[in-house]
Amino acid sequence: MPSYVDPSKCDGCKGGDKTACMYICPNDLMVLNVEEMKAYNQEPDACWECYSCVKICPQGAIFVRGYDDFVPMGGQVHPMRSSDSIMWTVKFRNGNLKRFKFPIRTTAEGAANAYAGQKGASLDDECLLLEASLPTPTK
Repeated sequence: MPSYVDPSKCDGCKGGDKTACMYICPNDLMVLNVEEMKAYNQEPDACWECYSCVKICPQGAIFVRGYDDFVPMGGQVHPMRSSDSIMWTVKFRNGNLKRFKFPIRTTAEGAANAYAGQKGASLDDECLLLEASLPTPTK
């Protein structure tokens, strides 16, 4: 099910030209209505339900309606992001709550490189960085 924005909670990221949800959406679905300064999902059918917009929204104004197999009959799943972790709150249809806390990435995007400083031999051969030669096929 697609993401949706609660207009009573959305503040348009306080008047910037690009909201946090617009920045993070991998499918460029979130847009800002500049007259109302509220974000919305312009094409709900194309939403991947990746929860990126939900996790980044500073106001907690974006929600995803869960599928019945994932969140059956009235259950809810909502992540809340802090500076160092994401707290997932799962509300089951019987009213029970479960919370799960996971750390978030602490390295800058693109900075995780286990092979920094190493360089492949040549772009003309088919070997990968850690291969000295291609394996010989067996029959």
